[in-house]
Amino acid sequence: MDFLELSKLRQSCRSFSSKPVPKEMVEKCLEAARLAPSACNSQPWRFIVVSSPEVREKVAEAAFSGKYSMNEFAKKAPVIIIVARDKDKLVPAVGGMFMGTNFSLVDIGIAVEHLVLAAAEQGIGTCYLGIFDEKDIKKVLKLPRNLKIELVVPMGYPENETIRVKSRKLLDEIITRI
Repeated sequence: MDFLELSKLRQSCRSFSSKPVPKEMVEKCLEAARLAPSACNSQPWRFIVVSSPEVREKVAEAAFSGKYSMNEFAKKAPVIIIVARDKDKLVPAVGGMFMGTNFSLVDIGIAVEHLVLAAAEQGIGTCYLGIFDEKDIKKVLKLPRNLKIELVVPMGYPENETIRVKSRKLLDEIITRI
């Protein structure tokens, strides 16, 4: 499959089947994320893969209950990947302050896009989630203070494999040619 076809195929999955995702397929996605570029090769990402049913249930309940229940669909995903940011390295942090950009967040976005595209290529559904209870997730997983959870990515086979039509701006609306 070529890259443009894969880009059209990838979509946010909000309804997962209970079919387990083989560990090798998850590892392939993580390897794609690991190979992503980052500012000054800082690689600020940490991926916590939650696939044990008992732990996944506790993490999902902690992450997506109460005021975070808008994302409770993620509770059904057989795998939940917690994407955390480690303490910023000096050079990208200083450069980011100078430019007004947090490069570690850009880096994490690139790595997670590698991950979700690798998942889509294998027929696995994912969804970027930025609204969750970080404090409760960290408590359940006993994560150290220096890690900041930036995203949560539920992963599993889609319950419905219909590819939705993407509503995107036309190229002429987003490109200026000089």
